[in-house]
Amino acid sequence: MSASKPNVIVTRRLPDVVETRMRELFDAKLNIDDRPMSRDELIEAAKTADVLVPTVTDRLDSGVLSQSGEQLRLIAQFGTGVDNVDLDTVRNRGITVTNTPGVLTEDTADMTMALILAVPRRLVEGATFLVNPDNKWAGWSPTWMLGHRIYGKRLGIIGMGRIGQAVARRAKAFGLQIHYHNRRPVSEETEKELEATYWESLDQMLARMDIISINCPHTPATFHLLSARRLGLLKPTAYIVNTARGEVIDENALARIIEAEQIAGAGLDVFEHEPAVNPKLLNSGRVVVLPHMSSATIEGRIDMGEKVIVNIKTFLDGHSPPDRVHAAMF
Repeated sequence: MSASKPNVIVTRRLPDVVETRMRELFDAKLNIDDRPMSRDELIEAAKTADVLVPTVTDRLDSGVLSQSGEQLRLIAQFGTGVDNVDLDTVRNRGITVTNTPGVLTEDTADMTMALILAVPRRLVEGATFLVNPDNKWAGWSPTWMLGHRIYGKRLGIIGMGRIGQAVARRAKAFGLQIHYHNRRPVSEETEKELEATYWESLDQMLARMDIISINCPHTPATFHLLSARRLGLLKPTAYIVNTARGEVIDENALARIIEAEQIAGAGLDVFEHEPAVNPKLLNSGRVVVLPHMSSATIEGRIDMGEKVIVNIKTFLDGHSPPDRVHAAMF
């Protein structure tokens, strides 16, 4: 690396305050157009960068990383998930990977709770009706636009990490009963605080819940965790909310069971083949779809950028960065 300023390549546009600080500290190459890099551009960046700052949509697989230059020693991911990075390849090439955990917890939990409210109460459907000039609202009616109460319902959280626990705290305040499935139970203190019930068996939990919230990372173990078989375990009155990763659900199977009215609906902020979305989900009146915006707050994006900078600076100073990623974590 350069003795003065390392060559840092940033793959997407970041908040101005973050980019300005990066330019002050590093020889930072910015993506002013905010156009996603092509595969060839990612390969070129990996060949020339001292530090690469990708986002979750940049696919850094073995084919890209195997062509990286010897000087690339740090991938400072702008994001929490690292399923876009081939961790085996970076380990074999001696490349350190960092991410930005923690700073998106509250924003993502807020949006999860918004979807938990929006789908059963038909919020988007009602708002869309009013703005459509072809519709004429006749005023309040005792039987029109009826949704379902969430108070007293059972919420099953898949993945009880930071975000899952933040969702549970919000849901508990709304009167939901908290249940969860995780690789292992949370502490007794946390379970007591949340009044949460642990299910070792995901199948058993799914069959009993009114609302399912997906808050686990995408890993080989969680790919299609909600398979067609598991989706078939849900009650016909159940709802699914996903603000984690689209790959956790078999999206085609989900579209089929919603079309067949085998579950009540879904709130989705992420999709299996982003930016493509299954047309059956887009056209369903019982699905609320958002363009991957759960973490999209100004505060959150700036906090992410600051974590990236701290990780780079710490690494360049010869220390282990605070948010170093180990494959065992995922």
